[in-house]
Amino acid sequence: MLSKIQKLLPFGREFGSGSRAIIANTGWLFADRILRMGVGLFVGVWIARYLGAKQFGLLSYATAFVALFNPLAKLGLDNIVIRYIVKEESKKEQILGTALWLKLLGGFVSLLLTVCCIFLLRGDEQVTIWLVGILGISGIFQAFDAIDLLFQSQVQSKYTVVAKNTAFIIVTLLQITLITIKAPLIAFAWAKLAEFGLGATSLTIAYKVKGYSIKLWRWSFPVAKNLLKESCPLILSGVTIAIYMRTDQIMLGEMLGDKAVGIYSAATRISEAWYFIPMAVASSVNPSIYAAKEKSEDLYYRRIGQLLRVMILTSIMIAVPMTFLSGTIITMLFGSDYAEAGNILAIHLWASLFVFMGVATSSWFVAEGLTNLSFYRTLMGAITNIVLNLFLIPVYGGIGAAIATVISHGCAAFFSHAIYPKTRKIFRLQIKSLLFFRL
Repeated sequence: MLSKIQKLLPFGREFGSGSRAIIANTGWLFADRILRMGVGLFVGVWIARYLGAKQFGLLSYATAFVALFNPLAKLGLDNIVIRYIVKEESKKEQILGTALWLKLLGGFVSLLLTVCCIFLLRGDEQVTIWLVGILGISGIFQAFDAIDLLFQSQVQSKYTVVAKNTAFIIVTLLQITLITIKAPLIAFAWAKLAEFGLGATSLTIAYKVKGYSIKLWRWSFPVAKNLLKESCPLILSGVTIAIYMRTDQIMLGEMLGDKAVGIYSAATRISEAWYFIPMAVASSVNPSIYAAKEKSEDLYYRRIGQLLRVMILTSIMIAVPMTFLSGTIITMLFGSDYAEAGNILAIHLWASLFVFMGVATSSWFVAEGLTNLSFYRTLMGAITNIVLNLFLIPVYGGIGAAIATVISHGCAAFFSHAIYPKTRKIFRLQIKSLLFFRL
């Protein structure tokens, strides 16, 4: 058995001479996320206990509401920009400069729409409006993640890890101080915004230390036109992803109140903490997949299949034990006030199987120029989630929302691929990757 599993994960064989850089880069990203998962979970639990289910639910509601509009700030540019830099590294200043200005514009538009919508929905709740407005500013600072895209294209994410973790540690200490001095709810929103501001500053410093100069970045209308032409479907896809990732919390808040959101968020904080794994692996592997597309179709699909198998195996290894320990974990971490979150967690964990598969196949949609179909699959997931939530939340509460989430992720990242002729090839590859459990 062990020998077969070892053969299943031959990164050196499938990813060639760049495998050492990929593994090192993934190691840095894992170190980053493990630190954030460990420290962030500890402090997040402390904040949840301090605020109580209702106030924690309100903060989670505001965070989820802002997340709905966050794709407008990112503009779906990340993987496209990385691919452009890999193909035309000599034009990286032009590509990055254009991406920065596009993201800044998207950040301001996102903030404006977020505030306008929360006014329409909860215009009489001043605290909610302030929370959403403060957290919404973060989209502007995220424009400087364009620097990270260069590091990703060069498989050198360690610079981003150091920069952003510096900001994370400073803000973590600030949050602990806020709990100690019994600060109000609004202070924690300002602390979260400070993390994005410090992260942008740290990235800029890291870029300069590396020997680059952001002053060389320049705007190019033709580049902007090409980037937006490819990213438009991904923007819509990002919005629909945000809907089926966060609409459960918003619908719970509107249908059952903020306390229900707090209990549900306690479960998702544990479940979604593992989502860093596919992001870390994919961000390191994607450049080599794009490069393989230019060399050999066989090598290209071998690499995608390899990534899929690793993702599926990892997600199941996480979900199975966590399902049986969910109740104990919730009570131990959050206390008896959040006990209902145990059953929610046991179900919600299984969304990770489809999340991991979705991340693994996202590079295929970009490389194949099928970003429009990527939008349709996520739209299917969003519609499924909303419809199921309408029926399940009134009857089953947070458990119903968790069931809706798992099914909608399955529709978006797996079953939808069987519908379109152009995506059936990746669907067959997913089936083949699932069948490796014949081991």
